[in-house]
Amino acid sequence: MSSKKQELRIGVIGCGHWGPNHVRVFSQLDRTRVVACADLQQERLDDMRRRFPRVTTTTDYRDLLNDSSIDAVVVATPTRTHAAIAADAMNAGKHVLVEKPLCMTADEANHLGYLADRLGVVLMVGHVFLFNNGIRKLRGLIEEGEIGDVHYLDAVRTNLGPIRGDVNALFDLGTHDISIFNYLLDATPVSVSATGSCITQEAVEDVCFVTLRYPGNTLAHIHVSWLNPRKVRTLTVVGQRKMAHWDDIDPADTLRLYDKGLDQPPNYDSFGDFRYLLRHADVRSLAMRQIEPLLNQAAAFADWVLTGIPYGPGARDGIAVARVLDAAMRSMQQGGVECLVDGNADMLCQAASVDATSIPTSAPHLAGKAGRQNQRPPSMTRKV
Repeated sequence: MSSKKQELRIGVIGCGHWGPNHVRVFSQLDRTRVVACADLQQERLDDMRRRFPRVTTTTDYRDLLNDSSIDAVVVATPTRTHAAIAADAMNAGKHVLVEKPLCMTADEANHLGYLADRLGVVLMVGHVFLFNNGIRKLRGLIEEGEIGDVHYLDAVRTNLGPIRGDVNALFDLGTHDISIFNYLLDATPVSVSATGSCITQEAVEDVCFVTLRYPGNTLAHIHVSWLNPRKVRTLTVVGQRKMAHWDDIDPADTLRLYDKGLDQPPNYDSFGDFRYLLRHADVRSLAMRQIEPLLNQAAAFADWVLTGIPYGPGARDGIAVARVLDAAMRSMQQGGVECLVDGNADMLCQAASVDATSIPTSAPHLAGKAGRQNQRPPSMTRKV
């Protein structure tokens, strides 16, 4: 799209829990306008007309793809439908923002990445926490050496519901933390081990525990659950010099930096096993501007499409996360054994590796999102 075009016209596919939020934030930006939305359920469309009377509605998402005035679409449908709808949209010449996770498998993600490269359209993945100012600040602390070498990370993401039936808790919640870890460490995991428990539904894990091993033997751990009495959204980073704790539920004290750790003195003459001294120093609460991450994400997508400059998590980032999810599911099926993460994201979009028959060419029966949902990949720029 020419950089001279000042307004980006948006269509939103899927008006369940998350789709209306996309309509809201894109409507707040000066350079974007939501013109249409699609969903299979008429009652959802009726609600959209009440809330956004200038937005036209349809039960067939292909109406949006056939509308030449629409420049880009947001795909906020159930995960199993992402691959087919996103492929349809790109083949129709639309730029696409797909909710996380990009799709169900790495093979599907690879195909979408190939399509985006071949057709010259933007494919952005809704890894919304990469637009959270607390996570951005934490990334800056790591880049600047404030924390030192990262020893390990620990993330907890729990609540009582909402329980989904299309994907398990790892796909629903853990995708966020995988994308955050990759972003903070500038890397993708070498291996994954995962376990889960199917409590409320057969073959759908409500609670998952995942351990990821990154290059340099840095460990990361994820605990996700739909069956927890408290809503928790925390991330702890333990570094060589300092430690940090991010709490997304506490807007007044979101990110804390702890000058705590183990120091090794140059000389130690007492009992030889005690080589380290505990260090307890300052604890700082870091101030930051609170902006809705989804609004940051919408602005980044608009910038990418209007300027042609990559700005945010693209296809390679989505593929990298999909490969981690693939390995985690293999591990679960094998009782938690450590499984290697396949491939290198820099090579995943090559046409030679794509099975074009693995994704349907259209998905006329799919439209609504049920209920709510080893280098750094090159499409994630420093601007995020």
